[in-house]
Amino acid sequence: MRAVQIDAYGGPEVLRWRDMPLPVPGPGEIRVRVATSGINFMDVHTREGKYADSANYTTCPPLTLGIEGAGVVDALGPEVEGWAIGDRVAWCVARGSYAEYAVVPAWRAVPLPAAISFDLAAAALFQGLTAHYLAHDVARIGHGTTCLVHAGAGGIGQLLIQFLKQRGAKVLATVSSDAKAAAARRAGADATCGYHTAEFVGAAQRLGGGQGVDVVFDAVGPATLDGSIAALRRFGLLVLYGSNSGPAPAIRPMQLADAGSLYFTRPRLAHYVADAAATRARAADLFAGLREGSLRVGIEREYTLDTVAKAHAALEERRSIGKSILRVALI
Repeated sequence: MRAVQIDAYGGPEVLRWRDMPLPVPGPGEIRVRVATSGINFMDVHTREGKYADSANYTTCPPLTLGIEGAGVVDALGPEVEGWAIGDRVAWCVARGSYAEYAVVPAWRAVPLPAAISFDLAAAALFQGLTAHYLAHDVARIGHGTTCLVHAGAGGIGQLLIQFLKQRGAKVLATVSSDAKAAAARRAGADATCGYHTAEFVGAAQRLGGGQGVDVVFDAVGPATLDGSIAALRRFGLLVLYGSNSGPAPAIRPMQLADAGSLYFTRPRLAHYVADAAATRARAADLFAGLREGSLRVGIEREYTLDTVAKAHAALEERRSIGKSILRVALI
């Protein structure tokens, strides 16, 4: 099979396209013939070595990139139950989808309804599950809750806005261009603004009736963190779920106290899809929304194994709007 690997951490130049033997599924694993792989910032961060010391996403080159995909079950490892060769599946938080075949822990895979294409599943699952737990579990969102969503035109941002609006929230989204502002508004954002601290803090204060917003969802990190704190009302919640602008600085407890007895959390998807039941329940909600049309996912561009470096560059340079996918095979 063909696969995209890294032997060391670095920029797009460390990506290697290789012919490799087919992987063999071990106990509790399935092998999937990959149709489509999702392309995520997590892949970029893996390539850069940001998860080298992570307890949840430990990496050790050489490894095959890609943490999300969709395809057809091709082989079963020992002790696998509930799956059959030929089943349509999707998965995330399991590496190896930048390849023609991937070995996936059976419990991490979810059944793919006939109405959901491989492309849509690979575009929606990782970011959809992330947006789902953020909106439904991390913050107490209800009618009239005011929220600031940074990177509102990104894949997670657009889905998060949709989930928040379904729960009755008012949403302000930060964006970096008119095109991205339009994308965030199509997702349901009530207002958009730029990333300049004074601009989004002022807009958040206005959305919250002069007091600030109830919740800030921040995946940007150091470039926005101080402003995110300033944008919150008293007793507000700061949810830092990513650091796309670099490693986030330490937050001093008194900084939260002085800003209004704020709450802070740094969640991870792995803890909210820690077993098959949680993974399948969230995926079922996501797929139902996509089938019914209450959720929309826009696929911006398609890449191939030979051109995936261009996808990484587009993500790093903030040129992407929505989700890009990796076309692996026509199944």
